[in-house]
This record gives sequence, structure tokens and C-alpha cells, in this order.
Amino acid sequence: MESITIVEGISVGHSENRKGVTGCTVILCDPFAIAGMEIRGGASSTRQIDSLITSSHVVGLVNAIFFTGGSAFGLDAAGGVMRYLEERKRGFPTSKGFVPIVPTAVIYDLALGKGNIRPDAKMAYQACLKAKPEKVEEGSVGAGLGASVGKLYGISRAMKGGVGTSGIKIRDLVVGALVVVNSFGDVRDEKEGKILAGLRDSEKGLKLIDSALELKKTSPQTIKPFENTVLTVVATNAELDRSEATQVARMISGGLGRNISPVHTQFDGDIVFVLSLGKVKVDISLVGSLGGEAVSEAIKRAVKKADGMGIIPAYQDIL
Repeated sequence: MESITIVEGISVGHSENRKGVTGCTVILCDPFAIAGMEIRGGASSTRQIDSLITSSHVVGLVNAIFFTGGSAFGLDAAGGVMRYLEERKRGFPTSKGFVPIVPTAVIYDLALGKGNIRPDAKMAYQACLKAKPEKVEEGSVGAGLGASVGKLYGISRAMKGGVGTSGIKIRDLVVGALVVVNSFGDVRDEKEGKILAGLRDSEKGLKLIDSALELKKTSPQTIKPFENTVLTVVATNAELDRSEATQVARMISGGLGRNISPVHTQFDGDIVFVLSLGKVKVDISLVGSLGGEAVSEAIKRAVKKADGMGIIPAYQDIL
């Protein structure tokens, strides 16, 4: 199975603290990428995304995308990526040196481990040192170590989420995706029409129930909010400007509902980043379509590769 590193110029590194059940994942762009993004849902937490959401912003390039656990506390860890890139003179050139551009997004993962242990700059720097343009480790690693899914009734009836990746090549066009799945909703196989991981019938049960159907008969007071996010990055060798990359991100965001239900709720902070690192000229509709396919596969792989670590059940435990 191909990964996001099928796209030339992309390297991925993970680092984690297994005692704290938290971690981070860096996607390095060599030397840079043109980027766009789309935010859905009502609970996102980010850093340094200004250049991606403001079309008139003077900075149009990024040097890395950084995903981290630790909720808003984890945003500080991005300083480790900044230091790594500055040491290598990569970033936006100024009269006093290079300023790396590292859009960052976090997931809430404080519930599975020790909530006072969060990713820091040292952990992020280690992720950069481990980054390689090769096969990417999946499942309960990096920013996906503390991820969970199906949290209508909180973590006690949820299942394990994680990191997944996929890549597609058609003729000269290459598109790859990496997803950190930490969703409020269930993860589904859209081809078989079944739930892979999500809400369980009880705290000790292994029977899966449909979150979307359960939501219809649930009192708002029983919903456990604001602990969910799906973070996605799609990279391609297609030549895209910032506006086109943003449009592709919108297409891909709209397709997340194929595998996550319900999706983009007020309790989720879903974000899609799109990176262009090439000169292949194609219609952006094709890039968006292939990106959606790669993301769909990555979401499924994230839960299939996950390890419950004896804390909550994973897909493999249900099997």
C-alpha cells in the first residue's frame, strides 16, 4: 500500500510519549509547498494558518504541516519543528534569517492517558529527525496515539482511532493522504456499508451501534462535547495555486462523510490541508476526486491498524 510519501518532496515523522498516550506527526515539504485548507466543524484549534485562510497574505508557501495531541496545550510543540527547519535555513526569508511556516492543528487526546503529559518542542524536534520519504507507520503512533472514535457517550464507550495513510498514482499524477482519525462519529467502510469502529453498546460491550441513529434519541445533556477532530493532509505533484489548493480541500472535506458518520459536527474540529509540490498540469476536479479516494482509504487504515493498548477496544479486538 502506498502512503503520502509517494509524492516526491514529502517526508513524515512520528514521535510520542506512550505513558502519556499522546504524540505528534510532522509532514515535511522539501523545500516547500503551495498550500490551501478548509475547516469544518465547530471545535478546531490551530496555529500559523493565517497565510492559508487569507488570500491576500504575503506568505503563500509552507515548509511543514504539524499535527499534535495535547489539545490547545500541544500547539506549543510546533516550536520544535520551527527550530529544526531554522537550523536548515528553510523558511520565509527575512533580513534576519529564515522564518519557517508550519501550519499546526491539534486533537484532543487528554482522556486516554495522563492529561498533564502533552507533546512539547523536544518531541516535535524528534519527529522531524525521524521523518523519512519512505513507508509511513500507521495506527497508534504519533498524533494518532491517543485518538479515539465514536464518542457520543464519551470515551468509556468509544473505540481506538489512529493515523492512516494512502497514495494513488494515475499516469503522471500522484496524490497521497495522511489522516489522524479522532472523530465524534463512527468510522464506516463505504463499500461494505458497515461500521468498522465507533460507539459501543455499553462500557464493556463489543457490539457496535450507529451513532447517527443513536443521536436522534439522545438528550443534548448526555452528549460529551469538544473532544474530537479529524486532521487531514493531502499532497500532490499537481501544479496548484493557493486558490486551487483551497478548492481541492473543500472537495475533500465534503467527502469525509463517506467514512465518518455523523461528520463535521459542532463537537469536531475537522481540518483538511492540501499541499502542491509539483508541476503536473491537470484539472483540479481530478485532484480532488483522487484525494477523496486516498483520504477514504487512509481513514479506514487508521482504525484497522490501531491498537487499543488495553485502554479501549480497537478494530482488531472487535474481530
